[in-house]
Amino acid sequence: MKHLELPTVPNTAEFSTAYSDFEQGLIRYSFFKTHNLQISEDLVQDTFMKTWNYLVRGGHIHLMKAFLYHTLNCLIIDEYRKKRMSSLDELVECGFEPANTDHEEMITQLDGKSAMGTINTLPEKYRKIMSMRYELDLSLAEISEKTGIARNTISVQVFRALQLLRNQKAH
Repeated sequence: MKHLELPTVPNTAEFSTAYSDFEQGLIRYSFFKTHNLQISEDLVQDTFMKTWNYLVRGGHIHLMKAFLYHTLNCLIIDEYRKKRMSSLDELVECGFEPANTDHEEMITQLDGKSAMGTINTLPEKYRKIMSMRYELDLSLAEISEKTGIARNTISVQVFRALQLLRNQKAH
């Protein structure tokens, strides 16, 4: 007859103390990484569940806080990977072009002359792209064709240039 090995029951008082001591700090850390409170709380709950299951299987933890943060960090990385389903290049190839509502709104807030003057204050690599995008009203695909630079790179450069312009406007 085969003997069944029953799982060991970890010290519930110790685990409960760890939960009350570290839960809020873990949630703050997770929120800092994910910028979503609901996801952060779910990840922290998963962290404690995984830790409990590890202890039930007979695992030993020397430093509970370090173990919990390590487990949470692995879950956060898994969450990042889950969200990154496809690259921008793949989306653009399928016909998706990022919405420019924020970009167009910013440009319309500035009058045309001052907008072009502001664009001229940007570094050369951004100035050229921004001029093509907003002065010549070219799409990302058209700019990519003219410059030989990937659409994804063009999109990133437009985004960074707009960030620089926003920072200049704020100061």
